Amino acid sequence: MMKFLNKHWKTILLLLIVVLLFIPQTGTPIKVFFNRILAFSPSEIASEEQESLSNYYWELNDLNNGTINFSTAEGNVTLVNVWATWCPPCIAEMPSMQKLYDSYKNKMAFYFVSLEDTKTLRQFAEKKNYTFPIYTTQQKFPKEIQTNSFPTTYLLSKSGKIVMVQKGAADWNSETVHNTIDALLAE
Repeated sequence: MMKFLNKHWKTILLLLIVVLLFIPQTGTPIKVFFNRILAFSPSEIASEEQESLSNYYWELNDLNNGTINFSTAEGNVTLVNVWATWCPPCIAEMPSMQKLYDSYKNKMAFYFVSLEDTKTLRQFAEKKNYTFPIYTTQQKFPKEIQTNSFPTTYLLSKSGKIVMVQKGAADWNSETVHNTIDALLAE
């Protein structure tokens, strides 16, 4: 038996990891861990390739059943994150999002938008001690920020230009992001 284990230990370990990935209680933390390791800072879109948001009208619901309109973000530097509580890359980037929110919550607008029910979102935020504003919507997203990929994050300038787009987990509390936001706030 020892001879067999010594010869095939790598195969056995790989099979064990694969099995653990399919069990939700162990698979999600493993996927989150690897997404955090692989999350890099997003980069700015070249100015000549930046699209502008054509319509800010978008009704959102907060976790207390209040309604707001995204149009309140017009004229502000704005971050829109489209995410889900079941999404390992979303979960992986959330700590950096919370740190970014803590640094800029009084200087810019934040919209963390999920299509899940408010009870699930509230429980997730409370469990993780997240304080950023979470919204749901029943309306179509503005066409320039429609996505089928979770997470997808958009950073908008005061004039509505989409300065950054990141699909997948990223480190949003990086020096690059801070420098970009600081430049946008100074405009």
